[in-house]
Amino acid sequence: MIGAAAAVTWAMQIAPTPAAHAAGCPDAEVVFARGTTEAPGVGPTGQAFVDSLRSHVGPKSVGVYAVDYPATTDFPTAVDGITDARTHVLTTAANCPHTKMVLGGFSQGAAVMGFVTANAVPDGVSPSDVPAPLPPDVANNVAAVALFGKPSVRFMHAINDPPVAIGPQYLPKTIDLCVDNDLVCDSHGTSFSAHNEYVDAGMVDQGAAFVASELQASWTADVPVPPAAPAGGPAPSPLTASAPLTPPVPAAGLAPPAPAAGPSPHLPSTPLTPPGPVVPVAPPQPVGPLA
Repeated sequence: MIGAAAAVTWAMQIAPTPAAHAAGCPDAEVVFARGTTEAPGVGPTGQAFVDSLRSHVGPKSVGVYAVDYPATTDFPTAVDGITDARTHVLTTAANCPHTKMVLGGFSQGAAVMGFVTANAVPDGVSPSDVPAPLPPDVANNVAAVALFGKPSVRFMHAINDPPVAIGPQYLPKTIDLCVDNDLVCDSHGTSFSAHNEYVDAGMVDQGAAFVASELQASWTADVPVPPAAPAGGPAPSPLTASAPLTPPVPAAGLAPPAPAAGPSPHLPSTPLTPPGPVVPVAPPQPVGPLA
């Protein structure tokens, strides 16, 4: 018996925890790629975004994953970021299917996350050199995409990289913000200093408000909806399906229905007083012939 109990205990310890109740799965998780030359982590813009988002969603838990990549001026190494972000998204979707992911990035990081959402390898790029696009159904695990200072077509052309194209499944839930005259994201921009003004310009809070709205909509969509009542009224419950508790009220001018034969269990079996004499009723007068 001791051996059997130990075997059961061991089996319970190694049994996989159901993904829906997996420990450590937050309500939402921000997967953020920092900008060029920023220190490892999510970077100042990313941290401001996470802080603002947490203030918008209140009691909901928000996890953070910083995309691991060089983020240097050696721009081809951005592929490392695409690979790392893609791997993390797939892992989270498998292990925490109820966690709503938010993909975000600033500057070079915005390009990285934009490519993560792409539904096809860009023209002129060998599929063997870049990660494959995410499976289409993974888009259901991503509630929103927030990009700050995403490099423009002009900028990507200048560094000999293909333009960033957001995948169609992600586009409706994407906010793509660019400060006016930003040299990196504005096709006509001339100021590099503007590239560092996303917090001061209020765009980080704007992005957080958008993402919070998308998260709330996604959480609401997950709440089970009770089945609709059938046509003609609600379905009877076990309590209401039986006979009514009170007798029906007779229609005006009609006598109530006669009681069932036999004495009532709450009344004596014989009348308390003898019945009175029956008063004869005179027969109706004959009607004469019509003239």
